Amino acid sequence: MHAWFLTQPLLGVLLTGVVLLVLGFFGVPGFAWTVASVLLAFTWGAPWWLLVAVGVIGAALSFPPVRRVVATGPVMGIMRALKFLPAISDTEREALEAGTVWADGELFSGRPDVAKLVTENYPDLTADEQAFLDGPVERVCELCDDWEVIQRRDLAPEVWQALKDDGFFGLLIPTEYGGRGFSAEAKSRIIAKLSSRSGTLGITVMVPNSLGPAELLLHHGTQEQRDHWLPRLAKGQEIPCFALTEPNAGSDAGSMTSHGDVFRGDDGELYLRLTWSKRYITLAAISTVLGLAFKLRDPDNLLGKGTNPGITCALVPSDTKGVVLGRRHDPLGVPFYNCPTEGHDVVVPVSTIIGGAEGAGRGWQMLMEALSAGRGIALPASSTATAKNLSRIAGAYAAVRQQFGMSIGNFEGIAEPLARLGSSAYVLEAARRYTCGAIDSGQKPAVVTAMAKYSFTETARHCINDAMDILGGAAISRGPRNLLSNAYYAAPISITVEGANILTRTLMIFGQGAVRSHPFAYKEIRAMEERDLTGFDQAFWGHVGHVVRNTCRAKVMWLTRGLVAASPVSGPTAGYWKKLGWTSSTFATLADTAMAGLGGNLKRREALTGRFADIFVEMYLITAVLRRFEAEGQRREDLPFVRYSLDAAFGRVQNSFEALLANLSIPGIGWVFKWPVRFMLRLNPIGRAPGDEATVAVAALMQAPGEQRERLFGGLYMPQAPTEHLRRLESAFELCVGAAPAVKKVKRAMHKKKLERGPVLGALDRAVELAVIDADEASAIRAAEAARDDAVAVDSFSLDEYLETAHEPASHSQTESDERDEGQPAA
Repeated sequence: MHAWFLTQPLLGVLLTGVVLLVLGFFGVPGFAWTVASVLLAFTWGAPWWLLVAVGVIGAALSFPPVRRVVATGPVMGIMRALKFLPAISDTEREALEAGTVWADGELFSGRPDVAKLVTENYPDLTADEQAFLDGPVERVCELCDDWEVIQRRDLAPEVWQALKDDGFFGLLIPTEYGGRGFSAEAKSRIIAKLSSRSGTLGITVMVPNSLGPAELLLHHGTQEQRDHWLPRLAKGQEIPCFALTEPNAGSDAGSMTSHGDVFRGDDGELYLRLTWSKRYITLAAISTVLGLAFKLRDPDNLLGKGTNPGITCALVPSDTKGVVLGRRHDPLGVPFYNCPTEGHDVVVPVSTIIGGAEGAGRGWQMLMEALSAGRGIALPASSTATAKNLSRIAGAYAAVRQQFGMSIGNFEGIAEPLARLGSSAYVLEAARRYTCGAIDSGQKPAVVTAMAKYSFTETARHCINDAMDILGGAAISRGPRNLLSNAYYAAPISITVEGANILTRTLMIFGQGAVRSHPFAYKEIRAMEERDLTGFDQAFWGHVGHVVRNTCRAKVMWLTRGLVAASPVSGPTAGYWKKLGWTSSTFATLADTAMAGLGGNLKRREALTGRFADIFVEMYLITAVLRRFEAEGQRREDLPFVRYSLDAAFGRVQNSFEALLANLSIPGIGWVFKWPVRFMLRLNPIGRAPGDEATVAVAALMQAPGEQRERLFGGLYMPQAPTEHLRRLESAFELCVGAAPAVKKVKRAMHKKKLERGPVLGALDRAVELAVIDADEASAIRAAEAARDDAVAVDSFSLDEYLETAHEPASHSQTESDERDEGQPAA
């Protein structure tokens, strides 16, 4: 055998490479590699001593007790000496250990279990939840007028009363305490619908139902605390807020200066003396109870937890002496209550600590566990509502608004932002529901919800910019008719809360994900810290096998364009599932390369970790889109949205990989990634952006009334009053689309010179006379044109009215159409 190999060296090398790639691709165990290595060495005519050496080394590495002595121990010693693995602070550890690993673990693995991903829970509402959405939610939306909210700088009193009476502040509180006990999916849909009516309304409801006293009490409070507070919170008798952020301590909890000291009172009981300065605290100005995060000090160790137990959470009644409330921030003119609060020598019993004395020092853990799920509900819901609402508005406006004698939606320049809007709405709804499904199944996926918070809020910001471009002047002229301006002002707000997006992207999604979602990294770190040689041996060699497997898989995937990857379905999306497998193996290989080449320095290379995060996020969104398509019955009419969304996502993945490779400056080998590897990836790209034909197809569907549009962009509040501008726009849209065939007949007759060229309205009587159209069609055109004029009109104010809007709701406004009716020039 070896003689043939010696005469055919090229074929021998090729066969050897194929064998090794196959072994790696399937991730065969170490002993199989040993056997294969011996056989390959034999076929190449290797001397007997080399065969023996390969066999002995392979056997030693396959036998853990021997391996720990001859290999693992020295490796562990070297890595400790070089401080190769990153140090983990106490707050980082609590953040890493909070929540669960879910789909993120599959995507990070390099070989995701796609059969599992495609069958994850895709929740719906119970009858009670649907009734609440159709009843109380619909009614409170009817009571709320967003223009008046902005002018009044507060929700109307009847809205506040409805929120309390109907239990909106107790959506997450179980029914046994008087709350609604709703699922994550229900809370998400409720917040989405409220937000579609008014951002202020949505925020006011989302805050008490996310990270706050109720959430912390449910999971960490004593029974006495739950019995006292939860019924009162559920009924709106208590208004809660949660005071965490400080002037110099946002995401950096270690810099918190708010503190509390334990002391024994004259009555022999234990008390806390609290001092704090907090800002950006939603609902603080009207709160009756503050959830407070602070550093607890216990100089006399009265609690038995040492002199510095650490970050602690407590419930402090707002009327306690020394509590300072009453001032307000002004978050870009969006008038939800957002305020600073201070506390000066505030004395409360130790029993105010959430969880009682046992809860001392566990505050950061409590917060991280609450955030691990909560980030996936509220802000993703409001962002999804934004994307869907803007898609509906922009699609209708593009069909109604005309320039150069045709609807602006027919221009490809408008089709591009329209398609991005529609795709974003489809993607966010898919990911919203997929994430809620995980939470409702008992998961607390910390990395996934960080992805959701970041990607949803960023996408909503891009959506509002696209919609502003499409509506143009109608979007910048403020007044009751403006459907975009308040969302435009509010867009940056969600970017900053629950962790600023820059930090979330560069430090959390991949920084924590590389440790938390990786199958071996955190195990290695913990074993290293605990000097656990056995644990480190299992994790380290598992990691080695993981790297070998994914490197081989990535190469095979590249060679076959992912065709050898698994797909859990057949049909139009099968190829996308295979591309997801290709992406995962490439991502996992590069992530391990960066971790090995840069070690603990990787977390300081934030531009790199940000690009890794971008790819990680796209993989999750791709998974959610694919799951949605299957869960909704593979609707073929939705394929334009599905394909556009997935092509756009894989195109962004390709760009991120290229940027990553260009900057993966690992000492000694960085040039390999920057030039040959990047060239090969460009030569055979994972994805490309959608083409013009796909863009136009999606934009056209967004301008077509009917079941699909209602289904894709539904679940929002749709006012029925004809004076509401969204209703005006929807009515005009339906009338204009309905009259379009008759308009085409008139224009065709003009083109054939059967009718004189000119405005369609001026030719209607003659068109009826010549039987180009009938009288009903002429009436439909007149009604559509009148509705079109009304829909594209914008508000204007007298000088006195304009000045009034700075202080109180304007009594009325005029529009361009009103002024024309009165014979006045348009302002």
